[in-house]
Amino acid sequence: MKSVLKVLNMKTMADVSNIRKAISSNEGVIACQINSEKGEVNVVYDEYFVTLDNLMESIEDLGYTIL
Repeated sequence: MKSVLKVLNMKTMADVSNIRKAISSNEGVIACQINSEKGEVNVVYDEYFVTLDNLMESIEDLGYTIL
């Protein structure tokens, strides 16, 4: 499954790194591409292991806002 998440308060490379680390820590994540200029996180994952809600929660737990 592929999803695109809009993250509002992602501005620095540290933000990108923190989000990448949080997403990658979920079992079932296959690929993750982050565009800080657009505020988008593209993630490819296996729904058998992880849901979109789990991924969104991982990002929100860091204090970021997802549209």
